[in-house]
Amino acid sequence: MAGQDQRVGLIGVGLVGTALSERLLAAGYEITGFDTAAGQLDNLRRLGGLAAGSAAEAAAGSRRVILSLPTSEIGGAVIDEIAPHLAPGAIVIDTTTGEPDQVAGFGARLAAQGIHYIDATVGGSSRQVLAGDAILICGGEPETFAACRDLFAVCGRSAFHVGPCGAGARMKLVLNLVLGLSRAVLAEGLTYAAAAGIDPAAALEILKAGPAYSRVMDTKGRKMITGDFTAEARLSQHLKDVRLILASGARCGAWLPLSALHRELLEKAEARGFGAADNSAVIKAFEKDPSG
Repeated sequence: MAGQDQRVGLIGVGLVGTALSERLLAAGYEITGFDTAAGQLDNLRRLGGLAAGSAAEAAAGSRRVILSLPTSEIGGAVIDEIAPHLAPGAIVIDTTTGEPDQVAGFGARLAAQGIHYIDATVGGSSRQVLAGDAILICGGEPETFAACRDLFAVCGRSAFHVGPCGAGARMKLVLNLVLGLSRAVLAEGLTYAAAAGIDPAAALEILKAGPAYSRVMDTKGRKMITGDFTAEARLSQHLKDVRLILASGARCGAWLPLSALHRELLEKAEARGFGAADNSAVIKAFEKDPSG
């Protein structure tokens, strides 16, 4: 690696952004990042990255810029800010789980300015990203995907190209639908076990050994049992994704009754104060309301 290929801008240094930066810095890339939360930039400096004073400053001088942001609305504002500071041929790699039609629009907007765009959504929590166990689901031109393979190889164990801009965001919503419902099912099962007089830890061991096993049991089971909801992926962020899933499903004519129920469960957990907690805190939605 040399020159601009080695320098990467990073806008959004939250849970996933920090994990991405740590992996890229360890692989020898030079990261210049920006986040509106000063504490996140302190983390980046400690890891060996450079902190910029604005999104535009983080993007300037880098051929490839990674976005790791909460919503497409924020992503659109950031793209508007950084686009004038990007050289023709630069690549914006958007890892945000966003609204697919908006994401496709970003690609068209940037293409008109000679800038490439790829929605490279992340399948996995920040802990999985840090461990190199996440996957990347990408939409964009095949040539743009190929030009980012070195970054994808560092940031995840597999990268999939699934179609044009917006396709990565659509497939990420499919993944999040199944993953989120798997967490909710596990939470209900462990709650049922406890109510039936079965030790939840023993129930989890048996579930992991039997035909109901899923990887969610490995990543979230102990957190649900111990109540350790230290955030690896926030519950409110997944609630945002479920709302995107339902809106997308309504547009394309998909009937998603389980996702509608899942939204209610997440809203209940959020109302109980667990929005900023790890998404395993969905188990709190199954607790009886102490007020009766």
